[in-house]
Amino acid sequence: MTRLLLALVLFLPGCASTVSLVANGPTQFDRVDRHADLAYGQDPRQRLDVYSPRQAMSRPVVVFWYGGSWVKGKKSQYRFVGTTLAERGIVAVIADYRLYPQVHFPAFDEDGARAVAWVERHVQEFGGDPHHIVLMGHSAGGHTAAFLAFNHAFLQKFGADPGDISGVVGLSGTYVLVPASDEERATFPSPYTEKDWQPIRFVDSQAPPTLLLHGSDDKEVLPQEAIELKNEMERQHLRVELHIYNGRGHGDTVASFAPVARWRTPAVKDVVTFVDEVAGSHPARLDE
Repeated sequence: MTRLLLALVLFLPGCASTVSLVANGPTQFDRVDRHADLAYGQDPRQRLDVYSPRQAMSRPVVVFWYGGSWVKGKKSQYRFVGTTLAERGIVAVIADYRLYPQVHFPAFDEDGARAVAWVERHVQEFGGDPHHIVLMGHSAGGHTAAFLAFNHAFLQKFGADPGDISGVVGLSGTYVLVPASDEERATFPSPYTEKDWQPIRFVDSQAPPTLLLHGSDDKEVLPQEAIELKNEMERQHLRVELHIYNGRGHGDTVASFAPVARWRTPAVKDVVTFVDEVAGSHPARLDE
């Protein structure tokens, strides 16, 4: 299959099952350990998968949340993300979470916090280091990753230790969300306001090192959101990196984790380099 055909298959709108089939196909016989459908709560959506390098010991951990506008998505569609990270020496956790209309904000972020707490308690069983965890997400999942990394009190409320968070990676994430549709307004309802759900509002001196990856042609979440978050973190003298990939769209940052689309962006290299850098050190300010 040519690169052009692969790109068309990967990015045809409304073809999530096709995307999953093509992206996950090369990982069917990968050489990593996968532990599926582990429960971190009572709801059927409160399940996660763990991908470990074979014979892993004290490896850095990445917890990943997929996007889908808080209304769709499932972890099985992102097997390629877990496999790609595990193949590079990282213990990867991909978590499902409850979606609208079953729940609304902040329930899906509560699920994220519960998943982090579960990881801190159990990831050592799979060869991960519970004290060096990087939170990562794409699109709506990028919101969850950043919200939990910056909102320390929220994370603690659900039994997780913010001190174990070594970094955060946002792939085309929304950090300055203003609901623009009836469905989004129902997903983020009153009495909550932007100050309650925008990750940028929670940036403080304890924010962990942050990597932001975005496509310049992203029409679903504008690159300006990543730029605004970067500017706020720099204003507070925090470590932050922003890579804007020229000519790439909303899905490219996560699609690049699939072997068939690796050529679209250097996201895998950028993420693995960042995780390796922050996994051995505590969150630090640039001026320290």
